[in-house]
Amino acid sequence: MFNDIYKGKKVFVTGHTGFKGSWLCSWLLQLGAEVCGYSKDIPTTPSNFEILGLKGEIQHIEDDVRNRGQLLKAIQNFQPDIIFHLAAQSLVRRSYTDPITTFETNTLGTLNILECIRQCPSIQAAVIITSDKCYRNVEWTWGYRESDFLGGEDPYSASKGCAELIIYSYNNSFFQNGPRVSSTRAGNVIGGGDWAENRIVPDAVKAWSRGESVIIRSPDATRPWQHVLEPLSGYLWLGAMLIENNKKIAGEAFNFGPAGSINQSVGQLISQMVKKWPGAKWQSNQVNSSSQKEATLLKLCCDKALNSLNWNAILSFEKMTSMTAEWYLSYYNQGKDRMFDLTTRQIDEYSSLASAEGLLWAVS
Repeated sequence: MFNDIYKGKKVFVTGHTGFKGSWLCSWLLQLGAEVCGYSKDIPTTPSNFEILGLKGEIQHIEDDVRNRGQLLKAIQNFQPDIIFHLAAQSLVRRSYTDPITTFETNTLGTLNILECIRQCPSIQAAVIITSDKCYRNVEWTWGYRESDFLGGEDPYSASKGCAELIIYSYNNSFFQNGPRVSSTRAGNVIGGGDWAENRIVPDAVKAWSRGESVIIRSPDATRPWQHVLEPLSGYLWLGAMLIENNKKIAGEAFNFGPAGSINQSVGQLISQMVKKWPGAKWQSNQVNSSSQKEATLLKLCCDKALNSLNWNAILSFEKMTSMTAEWYLSYYNQGKDRMFDLTTRQIDEYSSLASAEGLLWAVS
């Protein structure tokens, strides 16, 4: 997969202890990469990073991306070929209660990683992950394109818009002749191993594991749901092409999201999960708070990724919810001992489906 680019490569991953970061590290290990992870802490209990036993498989550093000195030291010691920057304060609701940490982590953290890239000659490429919420969302019924306005009413969305502006500035000011740096925008990712607070799937499976009904606050809000492996395949393929010195995509931003037909509501998502979870129930308790607004409609246009990278999402809504439910049911019914094997099997299954679809990253 990915033209065998990652075999033997040294890959530095920030935010490696988080949901997406732990899946990314698992996939990189499967691809034969040497991985160093840099995160502030273990963000949740339970933790997918701990469940998968990744601490013993990679170099694990606990520190803050806001600490540029320590970040630079870690990167220079490891001498990576490529960086994936995922470290973030990733929760909209928390950004209202702690806007300062949100802006510092998401904006200053991105600035720090870019400045470190400038000072480490070993780095050939970097993929900086921001969010689909970086766009100024006016709740269009069509998808946002990479050229649309950036911004955001809530602190989280604004911080991600700021991060994109910093990336654009550094690419045009410092990286015209390398290293090759691109940003990615994706969101509303589901899959096994997400334990973050105030997220629909973690809230649901925690309640169901206790035999309780889950309360849903915004059942009519629609999102471009996608399984975690979908955007990760995009990040890895983009990184591989940057390492191969594809100058046409260097400095560009890319959306990674599902097909336009997959834009179901929160209620539809939870109803589909209920079908896979024996005895599961849910109820609505809609909350309207003008001080903590969340968008009710958000879609991405991913034509650029299709045309420039030959990348597109492949999983149906039913398949992604089935894979997610399978992972959590296995965890609650059989414990963590087999979760690494199940995670690896789901990566293999997804890769096989992508190969059958003819996606270049998956075709040997």
